[in-house]
Amino acid sequence: MNNSKIINDPVFGFIKIPRGLLLDIVKHPLMQRLTRIKQLGLASVVYPGAQHTRFQHSIGAFHLMSEAITSLSQKGVFIFDSEAEAIEAAILMHDIGHGPFSHVLEDTLIHGISHEEISLMMMEKINANMDGRLNLAIKIFKNEYPKKFLHQLISSQIDMDRLDYLRRDCFFTGVTEGNIGSARIIKMLNVKDDNIVVESNGIYSIENYITTRRLMYWQVYLHKTAVACENVLVKALLRAKHLAKNNKNIFASPALHYFLYNNVDADFFNSHEEALRYYEELDDTDIWSALKVWMHSDDKILSLLASDILNRNIFKVEVHEENIPQERIEELEERISKALNISKEEAQYFICVDTIQKDMYDTNDASITILYKDGNTKDIVDASEILNIALLSKKIRKYYLCYQRI
Repeated sequence: MNNSKIINDPVFGFIKIPRGLLLDIVKHPLMQRLTRIKQLGLASVVYPGAQHTRFQHSIGAFHLMSEAITSLSQKGVFIFDSEAEAIEAAILMHDIGHGPFSHVLEDTLIHGISHEEISLMMMEKINANMDGRLNLAIKIFKNEYPKKFLHQLISSQIDMDRLDYLRRDCFFTGVTEGNIGSARIIKMLNVKDDNIVVESNGIYSIENYITTRRLMYWQVYLHKTAVACENVLVKALLRAKHLAKNNKNIFASPALHYFLYNNVDADFFNSHEEALRYYEELDDTDIWSALKVWMHSDDKILSLLASDILNRNIFKVEVHEENIPQERIEELEERISKALNISKEEAQYFICVDTIQKDMYDTNDASITILYKDGNTKDIVDASEILNIALLSKKIRKYYLCYQRI
């Protein structure tokens, strides 16, 4: 009998999923839900190819994890089979708690609880279904296991999650400059003093990885059009929530209805057991089908915001180097309220001010350590000739002003 299942992945080719615990996780309804959630949310308004899902990303991260385990084992790093299976299980499930358009959701329908916390709740739930077979995976995921380097493979400055999403996102967006040598980076990984390090031969690949991450953030993830589109969706959900609060009847699937008509924060989520059940049913489809109906709403504001998204009439965006003056915002409110014949207060649904800050390499975060042949180590910042510390720790901050085109 064949002891593994094969998935044909456009980025890495054939990926083997061993039968048993790992295949059981892949087949689990909570993992299958990720096939209905796009990895890059609304980035497809700029990059039409970005249609890949969080499920594909999870499978890719799992594949890289298997490669890393093989490579480290060949270098004499001792990893038990049970530990290998546990970190593969943990990386498979690392994104399981993401909602549709994840960050949009965290700002509108749910407050004070992150998708990481929800991921953990879902893992505990799957673990209960599987009679505790995920105990070790959860321990490593929470960084409560003595071998710290195993957790670093799941979450650090150079983990398998990042290595997959950078490769995958540049493949599907077509941003070819974003390609990183994930295979070479994995071959260069080693462990010293219970920490993941990169052998000095891999230094150029790491320099490329750090600059690529910066490029992908500004060119794809924080692309001004994608940010504007996301803001339209945030405003549409906030308007729907406002109407729900005022007892208006808003079309929504049962799962979306639950989050529109309840004020869900961390305490609410933890004290209502049905909250997780409804959350598990939420995916991109709930949002899209609601928008299609909202487009015909008799609420002028909701209807316009919904048709903006569906018909790609995206907010206009200005990117400023400094804070947007209050007069500019008031002037826009005035203009929009006149043009749409709505109050100034309502005009705020059509204006959004966003401050976006992204570090290229967070020097306060766990660093990337380079290991030399003589056994000495250096932080990548000190080891690299091209990445200087002043440049890297410089906070890049941009101010986005988005507003309805009149």
